[in-house]
Amino acid sequence: MAKNILRKLVNNSQMAIDDGVYEIEANLEKSSKDFLHTIKTNPHATLLTEIKFASPSLGKIRTLTDPVSIANKMIAGGSKALSVLTQPHLFNGSPEYFMKVREAVDVPMLMKDIMIDKIQIDAAKKIGADYMLVIQSLYDQKFLSEIDEFIAYGHKQGLQILLEVHTKQELQNALNTKADLIGINNRNLDTLEIDLKTTKSILSGVEEKSRQILSESGINTPEDIQYLKKCGADAFLIGSSIMKSDNIEEQVEKLVNAY
Repeated sequence: MAKNILRKLVNNSQMAIDDGVYEIEANLEKSSKDFLHTIKTNPHATLLTEIKFASPSLGKIRTLTDPVSIANKMIAGGSKALSVLTQPHLFNGSPEYFMKVREAVDVPMLMKDIMIDKIQIDAAKKIGADYMLVIQSLYDQKFLSEIDEFIAYGHKQGLQILLEVHTKQELQNALNTKADLIGINNRNLDTLEIDLKTTKSILSGVEEKSRQILSESGINTPEDIQYLKKCGADAFLIGSSIMKSDNIEEQVEKLVNAY
């Protein structure tokens, strides 16, 4: 099953590349703020909140509305960074949404996409992304090769790398790269099921964390954040539970004040 979903995600990106989605004429500035520094110094929960209107697991999450007003509400609630989906297939994302938000805010932004090709990295630079997503399992399962070269190319384009893992072995492999931030996805890409204990089991026995850890997926309540912090997470990527909320600013504020 794993292979199927991963293959689908890779194919989606290839389709978007073939469709010319990443052929972008832009030269937007990235944020003046350093997300890693914020994670280290923020006394409250550091949130990377995600603007997404659909996903493979939930289907449609929210009616397509102006992403800028959503971004502003998230930041007003205390979110320190934003993730915007740029993948059109399955996720209803687009580089245009990203650019609209980028022009309106000065917080670090993650281009959330299944990155398989340098043309996407070039696009990330053009649209003013601070971070790009790399998924360890795509390399470990041999969908892609040369992770070090891919990360180095991202760095050369001025991007920082969020490298996502889902198992202890993937974490070990990820720590051998020059990724800037490690994300632990609580969602199993094989089954799309979520278990917050994933963060706990992956970090248990890890004595010295050489990288900041971002826990991703399935985070709904302040209690979830308190639990994940105890497990060793330093920051939190939250999308669906905020996007589904009737009051985005209030929901973000509640989560930020988890500690």
